[in-house]
Amino acid sequence: MSLTTCTIHVTQRQERVVYLSGELARALKVSKTRNIHLHLGGKSVYAGLKLLKKSGNHLYLPSFLYAQLRIPRTGTSMITCSNGKDIRIGPLIGVLTSVTGGNSAPFGNRTEFIRQFMRAGSDKAFYYGFSPQSVNWSQATVTAILPRGEGGWVRKTMPLPDVVYNRLPSRKAERLESMNAFKQRFIRRGIPLFNWTFFDKWDVYNLLEGTEASRYVPESRINPTPPQIKEMLEKHKFIYLKPTAGSLGIGIFRLTYNPKRGYYVRFRQGGRNVLLRFSRFEALMALLNRQSGKLNNYVAQQGIRLIELDSCPIDFRFHMTKNSSNQWVVAAIGAKKAGKGSVTTHVRNGGQLMTPEQVLRQIFGNRADAVLSNAKETAIKLAEDIERNYRHTLGELGFDIGIDQNERLWMFEANSKPGRSIFKHPALKEQGRASLQNIYDYCLYLSRFRSRRDS
Repeated sequence: MSLTTCTIHVTQRQERVVYLSGELARALKVSKTRNIHLHLGGKSVYAGLKLLKKSGNHLYLPSFLYAQLRIPRTGTSMITCSNGKDIRIGPLIGVLTSVTGGNSAPFGNRTEFIRQFMRAGSDKAFYYGFSPQSVNWSQATVTAILPRGEGGWVRKTMPLPDVVYNRLPSRKAERLESMNAFKQRFIRRGIPLFNWTFFDKWDVYNLLEGTEASRYVPESRINPTPPQIKEMLEKHKFIYLKPTAGSLGIGIFRLTYNPKRGYYVRFRQGGRNVLLRFSRFEALMALLNRQSGKLNNYVAQQGIRLIELDSCPIDFRFHMTKNSSNQWVVAAIGAKKAGKGSVTTHVRNGGQLMTPEQVLRQIFGNRADAVLSNAKETAIKLAEDIERNYRHTLGELGFDIGIDQNERLWMFEANSKPGRSIFKHPALKEQGRASLQNIYDYCLYLSRFRSRRDS
């Protein structure tokens, strides 16, 4: 396969001919053919080919072919040829999400994130956002939303993309069988789609079961019975109850057992942290059943005594991405310090965001670098083992990882569509940009605009 970049030009000629500069033709190895198929995403045109004695990599298209292919702009693009006759420009990257607003913020509160992602490689690739409702399968087109160079957004009819980055925001919508069938249609057409759906917490435990990385997961029980909760409390002295489909720390209870003083529960209610004590286990369970509806769709998870700063527990968000070589890398790490009396380290619950270096130097001194390096290696093992047992393509993961007071690592949560709140920290903004570049590079890999080495 030949791969390079070119500059796309539009001409007013009326003949059905594509012109390539001699230099570009040699790079693509297409000098011996008279006709070509030119592709953008799911659209292709058949045309004659003529070569120009011109230096540089240039592609000239008559305006009617440019319109037929629905190329969104002139200028630079990647271009590839695998057989001397089929030439692809692109890639055409589609971001699957919900369309909720007008032209200023068509993707609601995700608009700025999607715009930032579309800036990565924007001089070499084509991007658009789209919703499930905007795909016309019979025409193989999408009513797409594209960024304007000067700001704002524009709606255009575009071909199906080369690759789909799934950022649908609704867990409920993604559970629908119709949504699963919708995504399967891309796969049947050979269009890679990654980050298939949200994980439930129990999905992650199942994916890691029997793997080497399973030793990093705390003991957990799905839909725990009162006797199981009591047994775990007596064994571990404190546990967490987490909704299987929860996020942002909502609906989490922290239970503590002290043989002399009874049972304690912490949770968040009405924007404040609540702490209650019960002398009897049955009274604790009565409260939990009132608050959460008999703990259906909950996971009980072993509590871990984490490292602390100022008597506040610390855990770490590892933002993992694939790169152009189809390998997992640690794109960024944020350290989260729990707020006083909070059941979690989430910033919205009073937590504080710090850099891992800030935290680890205070706790481990000159051993901080070694501790961090070990944590990064562990995060990559976790990502690899989850991916190995997952049926769909993954390009991004978020891990909540803790270090206990014996320096052992634990993975509490894995998210297949991780939030990006850690990148609000000034010291992590550059890592935020790098993570988007990694996702763009992975799109190149999946869409075969990068030489592929199957791992």
